Amino acid sequence: MRFTTTILLLLGLNFAVILLALSVGSAGYDYLFRIISGSADDTAVKIVFEYRLPRLLLAMVAGAALSSSGCAMQALFRNPLAEPYVLGVASGASVGAALSVALGIEGIYSRMGLAFSIALLTAYIVYMIGSASRFRDQTYAILLAGVAMASFFSGVTSLLIYFSTQNMHKVIFWLMGSFSNPFMEEVLFALPVTIAGVIYLIVTSWNLNALLLGDEHASAVGINVERYRRSLIAVVALLTSATVAVSGVIGFVGIIIPHTMRILVGEEHQKLLPSTVLLSTAFMPAIDIITRISTNGELPVGAITAMLGGPFFLYLLLRGSV
Repeated sequence: MRFTTTILLLLGLNFAVILLALSVGSAGYDYLFRIISGSADDTAVKIVFEYRLPRLLLAMVAGAALSSSGCAMQALFRNPLAEPYVLGVASGASVGAALSVALGIEGIYSRMGLAFSIALLTAYIVYMIGSASRFRDQTYAILLAGVAMASFFSGVTSLLIYFSTQNMHKVIFWLMGSFSNPFMEEVLFALPVTIAGVIYLIVTSWNLNALLLGDEHASAVGINVERYRRSLIAVVALLTSATVAVSGVIGFVGIIIPHTMRILVGEEHQKLLPSTVLLSTAFMPAIDIITRISTNGELPVGAITAMLGGPFFLYLLLRGSV
């Protein structure tokens, strides 16, 4: 399939999902049509623009940030199983969210601020440990440091939940990932970071192609590998931290989407990254629609993506892509 055709199909898919996401809901299915036709009352306008639109935007932002970060991490570590959370960012953000509840400061800004700050601090510690001169292969050391920090902070989060059982159900639901009860403030918090980060990754996508061939090859073609690795990790940490702070932990998106587009457009990141972002901005709202309509309540988004991730791994394994 030609790249231009793929992009046009993805744009069409995004348009269809946007219309569906703004139309579907327990309150009514004709509110968007009423707004378009000019016959909407205040209730319809409020539901579409103050609830469904922020939710749609939050899902699109999360999809774009996680999928592009996963794509970049797979190139950096030359590992098809690398994902955005490999730096321990999700576990660090979880500690921040749990702390906000444990300390009784549960406002939206407190939760986002603590989750974002500790997630960034985690990524910084992981990078400083992994990039120490004693390690011959610093990329591999960063990967192992991220695993170690993720394990440590998962334990801290478990202890916080254990000692603050009264209110920790909120953290548990947040840990499973959700776009429920969205605020436009959350969108405005994550959107600028996501736009800037995705643009950086797309602009430097040629460098990712070089990294796939090894550090020596990247240096030979004029890339300052250490500086680019540092900036790449910083951008991915910002993207992932901002996303986890507003939507919780949503797994496998950074693996499912990039690998799907690799099958369609190949390994060249100038094509892979834009198509990955476009598929993710349709995929995440579609998953969110499923969580809204599948039960009377609402399923966690992270649970659905995890259920999809397992079979997808098996498919990649059988296909020989892993």
